[in-house]
Amino acid sequence: MKKEKIIHSSGNVFADLQIADPEQYLAKAKLAAKILKIVQTRKLTQIATGKLLGLGQSKVSALLNGRLDGFSSDRLFRFLNALGCDVSITVSRPRAGKSGQVQVKVG
Repeated sequence: MKKEKIIHSSGNVFADLQIADPEQYLAKAKLAAKILKIVQTRKLTQIATGKLLGLGQSKVSALLNGRLDGFSSDRLFRFLNALGCDVSITVSRPRAGKSGQVQVKVG
């Protein structure tokens, strides 16, 4: 039997897959997951969701299935607003010698 090599996650699957800008992808994924949760909780159809968000059914399908390349973070913020969510953005003080990070905390 071969032993499987176990690689522990960094906590960001996009970083683990060495995708450029992994924090951005993770942030968008968290925003989309919140949108999906709201749609499921309200038992909205894709057509009803599309009417609320100003999207066609095929775009709603892409969004709810995590295909996010056509959606900017700003657009996802607007969708959350349309679904009744407040979105707060906090910018920290700069840290000398370090790049900043994008984090999404969903309540």
